[in-house]
Amino acid sequence: MPSTATGTLLRHQPFQFYLGARGLSRLCSQIAAVAVGWQIYDKTGSALDLGLVGLVQFLPTAILVFAAGHAVDRYDRKRVMQLCQIAEALTAAVLAWGSFAGWLTVPQIFLAMAMLGIVTAFENPASSALLPAVAPHGMLQRATAVSTGFGQIAMVTGPAVGGLTYALSPAAPYTIMAVLWLVGAVLSGAIGVARAEISREPPTFADLFAGVGFVRRNPAILGTISLDLFAVLLGGATALLPIYARDILHTGPLGLGLLRSAPAVGALLMTAVLARYSINRRVGMRMFQSVIVFGLATMVFALSTWLWLSVIALVVMGAADTVSVVIRLSLVQLATPDDMRGRVGAVNFLFINASNQLGQFESGVTAALLGAMPAAVLGGIGTVLIALLWMKLFPTLRNVERLE
Repeated sequence: MPSTATGTLLRHQPFQFYLGARGLSRLCSQIAAVAVGWQIYDKTGSALDLGLVGLVQFLPTAILVFAAGHAVDRYDRKRVMQLCQIAEALTAAVLAWGSFAGWLTVPQIFLAMAMLGIVTAFENPASSALLPAVAPHGMLQRATAVSTGFGQIAMVTGPAVGGLTYALSPAAPYTIMAVLWLVGAVLSGAIGVARAEISREPPTFADLFAGVGFVRRNPAILGTISLDLFAVLLGGATALLPIYARDILHTGPLGLGLLRSAPAVGALLMTAVLARYSINRRVGMRMFQSVIVFGLATMVFALSTWLWLSVIALVVMGAADTVSVVIRLSLVQLATPDDMRGRVGAVNFLFINASNQLGQFESGVTAALLGAMPAAVLGGIGTVLIALLWMKLFPTLRNVERLE
């Protein structure tokens, strides 16, 4: 029965186009993570500059989160995705041109990352809010798992492509990104979904901030979003991968690509399990347990000086994180009315960006002060402590039995 349901889902055409469009965006983002990280560190040798890459991407999200959420609820979500992917393609083309011609500077790279931050502030809430519309009725959790899995395939191949092509030429990964984002824009435009009539009334101040109020009134949603924020904020060891690759594990761009891919391998394996077998009991506890495992694996990675052990630790981190991601996304989507999914999704995306990109900044600052290894160890310890504390603070989330 599970395999039959998954097969039906994968034959659903709107879902197919959605997977392709979102997967290509994920692929390009992962190529960029390796290319930009290596290029910045190669130019500056600074852990702080690696952290600043995350900060310049996060700030536009923080500024635009409420406007982005309202735009996603007010306009055609697939068109929002399409326009964002076109803008991302143009940004990648500028990076390719500057790298090939030799005029690209570190401030210009930061400016391009800020532009990508602006665009993703709109694209991610739009794609998240679009998922329930492209999934067949009653299959949202499985669709979330499959979508996550396709994203993880992109995260496995993206870093490898980024490392390999950057080793050939710094302009090569950016050129590939530009082409793939344009293909993603075509797929986004092909998504065929029907949506209820959208209100054209002028927006009010209350409309813009309705997502925040909704999250605050729902303890389970607030708990799961904030748990992800603080856990990944403290456990953002992956931001230090260029330092680990060059200075601790003594490998090059290809080794960095392998390390970048490892969490996605674990996530992909876990996604295959979740796509076939949904989590049907003790959902809240499973989420807390996965975050604790994530923190413990972070500590193993932090202390490792062997490439093979570091890769295994990162695989475990990716698998544990996937359990948390599928539960969080499914819980948020199922509990949110369609006409508010953009605004609630924007709040969720703000928290995700804060955890990933501010976590990258926090890791860079801590590594600059204490060193990469102590910073990563402290991050793993902090993640475990946050999970234990959140179990006490959010009993509603801890006691969630099923996703319905």
